Amino acid sequence: MLGISKEQQVLINEEIRSPQLRVIGADGAQLGIMSSDEALRIADEAQLDLVMIAPQATPPVCKVMDYGKYRFEQQKREKEAKKNQHTVEIKEIRLSLNIDTHDFETKAGHARKFLKGGDKVKVSIRFRGREMGHPEHGLEIMKRFSEALAEMAVVEKPAKLEGRNMLMFLAAKPAPKASSKKQSNADSSAKTE
Repeated sequence: MLGISKEQQVLINEEIRSPQLRVIGADGAQLGIMSSDEALRIADEAQLDLVMIAPQATPPVCKVMDYGKYRFEQQKREKEAKKNQHTVEIKEIRLSLNIDTHDFETKAGHARKFLKGGDKVKVSIRFRGREMGHPEHGLEIMKRFSEALAEMAVVEKPAKLEGRNMLMFLAAKPAPKASSKKQSNADSSAKTE
């Protein structure tokens, strides 16, 4: 199925078929309700385009503007918004039941790096063979791992055994808003005194 882009939805100049239009001038002033022919004449005199900005209104709202400049600015805003957008990824850290302390610290360091980058961390332990008989050891390691990252991570989903895997999800702690809370607490305590 083909999607209709926003530029195809915007009607300009002769594409506007409505008999009556509410027209806004190039300077932002209301020019009133008029026929589409009269609105096109005003746009031609100003050497600008007539662009329908609110087709759902009664009567539809059109503005006299430079359409090329309008599209350029709109694309620039969309590009800027896309650049500032950050998608959260889930990074996986695999532990084992007989993990050594140095390996544990290395894995915790990797998880810290992922959390600082704004990603979520999926911690997993795979139980092999007779290890399935002791899921409490897996819970112990998961608890130790979450405690090692407690200063910067919060447990989003606690450790849970799913088949032969034990999974836990960690997310970065939200940035503290301490200065505004302290200020509001100081203001409220000053009012009560």
